Amino acid sequence: MFIRMFVIFLQGISSGLPLALTGSTLQAWMKNSNVDLTVIGIFSLVGLPYTFKFLWSPFMDRYAIPFLGRRKGWAIISQLGVALGIIALSSSNPTENPWGVAFCALFIAFMSASQDIVLDAYRREFLPEKELGLGSSLFVNGYRVGMMISGAFALFLADQIAWNEVYLVLAGIMFFAMIVMFFLPEPKVSVPPPKTLLEAVVQPLAEYFKREGAWLFLAFILLYKIGDTMAGSMTTPFILDLGFTKTEYGVIGKTVGLFSMLGGGFVGGVLMLRLNMIQSLVYFGILQMVSTAGFAYLGMVGHDSSILALVVGFEAFTAGMGTSAFVAFMSRLTNVRFTATQYALLSSLMGVPRVILSAPTGWIAKEMGWIPFFVFCTVIALPGLFMIRKFGKIEES
Repeated sequence: MFIRMFVIFLQGISSGLPLALTGSTLQAWMKNSNVDLTVIGIFSLVGLPYTFKFLWSPFMDRYAIPFLGRRKGWAIISQLGVALGIIALSSSNPTENPWGVAFCALFIAFMSASQDIVLDAYRREFLPEKELGLGSSLFVNGYRVGMMISGAFALFLADQIAWNEVYLVLAGIMFFAMIVMFFLPEPKVSVPPPKTLLEAVVQPLAEYFKREGAWLFLAFILLYKIGDTMAGSMTTPFILDLGFTKTEYGVIGKTVGLFSMLGGGFVGGVLMLRLNMIQSLVYFGILQMVSTAGFAYLGMVGHDSSILALVVGFEAFTAGMGTSAFVAFMSRLTNVRFTATQYALLSSLMGVPRVILSAPTGWIAKEMGWIPFFVFCTVIALPGLFMIRKFGKIEES
């Protein structure tokens, strides 16, 4: 079990590393190269492959790579693509050829999204049902470590060596991930893969919507973390509005927040070895609500660094627990015959609250005031929790 968990953690690092690399880190490189801010803003569009990855996921469910396998083969190709894209990016010049940089970044994002598809499927098929909770939490924690490597660590390296050398270091990490993947076994599943590409496109949807409660599960995915997500989108301006400096918030957020989230993910995964899925979703969801209410309490207390650390730490800890249960739940919803396609669809839906429903939070907070806003974010989590009562027919291990 320890080896399986370690493998999943490493896969999480491999999955998370390219995200900041084509996002905040690339923006920092372009800013240092005096690229126009308008161009830098447009570069946020390179993240679109992560949103639309479900469009090509059926292809990865249908076809296997000769001699390597369906999951292992696509993982190696995706990781190789990310590594080669990073090398190409390292030889580019943001000042002289920003659109060449954009093409490299888009290619990396596409291959990274493809890697996410296949690693999510690999995790679902590689782990026993009982280990999905702990495995999901370790994957998420590894993902955050990967983002930290290509984010904060890369920015630190950029003060020591040239930017192109920083990207070569990151490419080396991806090559290492590819080598590790080569020596891993192909997951064994008891059902055959789709026989045609059309079947790989149609059958995952048909199979899913034949289930009792299919629409309820989709609604739950939208609503389970909606309060936590909406509150999270406004915590930075709220905390700065209370009079905390950017340095104060940065130190607390990057230390207490990060380690609390990693700890919460691990604790949540361990608890899920003892709790069933329903219990985990309920208990962790309630803790998420309490942590959101903590920001309303902070609003009443005002500028107090110890309370800030407590609230931010508890929120990050419960977010780690809730995410572990949530990811494991979505994994359980997938049919092993169509894991890649179904999980890609569900995880894309999971991102809707973050992208769309968080958009009006600034206006809501402005109209309501900070304390009522966070109370609202706490209460809006209730519908998702109430839905869990209807999940009694979900098979439990």
